[in-house]
Amino acid sequence: MRITYIGHATLLLELAGKRILTDPNFDPALGRFLPRVSAPGIALGALPSLDAILLSHAHADHLSFESLAALPRTIPLFAPASIAKWLRARGHANATALAPGDDVQLGDITITAAAARHMGARYAVDRWRSDANMYLVDARAESLFFAGDTALTPETGHLVEQHIKGRGRQLDVALLPIGHAPWWKFNFRRGHLTSDDALSLFERLDAKILIPYHWGTFRHVTAGAHDAIVRLRAKLPAHARGQQVRIIEPGEAFELERPSSPS
Repeated sequence: MRITYIGHATLLLELAGKRILTDPNFDPALGRFLPRVSAPGIALGALPSLDAILLSHAHADHLSFESLAALPRTIPLFAPASIAKWLRARGHANATALAPGDDVQLGDITITAAAARHMGARYAVDRWRSDANMYLVDARAESLFFAGDTALTPETGHLVEQHIKGRGRQLDVALLPIGHAPWWKFNFRRGHLTSDDALSLFERLDAKILIPYHWGTFRHVTAGAHDAIVRLRAKLPAHARGQQVRIIEPGEAFELERPSSPS
């Protein structure tokens, strides 16, 4: 398994002979006032051929219409139902709805969706487009969990508990977003993970490795691009599983080797 951090929530996942891109966003800025502070780890035009695209929700930092328009529309694109419907209306006939509890087969990989706790409506008023997904990507010999954007709730880990831990297996990689907000932004944790929340979820999922994302890419109104990762780094030396956290910069990749079969 190889995971490349392109930036924000855009990761290139390579496992079981397939390549999957999450939440593609290669934009130079979010709107007029939130610039990108680091170039995409892989330029959009330098991407390898893809077997699928996973979209978690409709927010502009996760769903870039410009980036999608530059990608071949022959690539299967899986998204929450309301987002898939919207994309098909915009000419993306490759968009397929994957509702919570649904799964789809991609070669030897099973991709299963679950609902995230995140208000994902694009423009706030379009509540009918507020669906947000998390995804389990399971190739049996290797597995990963991509959380999109979500709060920490009692249900956040159920997908892994049901399909991985409940079958006597251990999740290989947890891909979890980290964020930071000032103290007065009291509702932040209703739809996002802080560094502390991500570490708590990592423990709950009992994954072998945690790779954080959602940092180092865009400057936000109330937080810098690196605020969350600075806080996470500071916690790792004293954390019981700090050595199992892999922080990869945009453009860097992490490879998890399969265990050798006994001879």
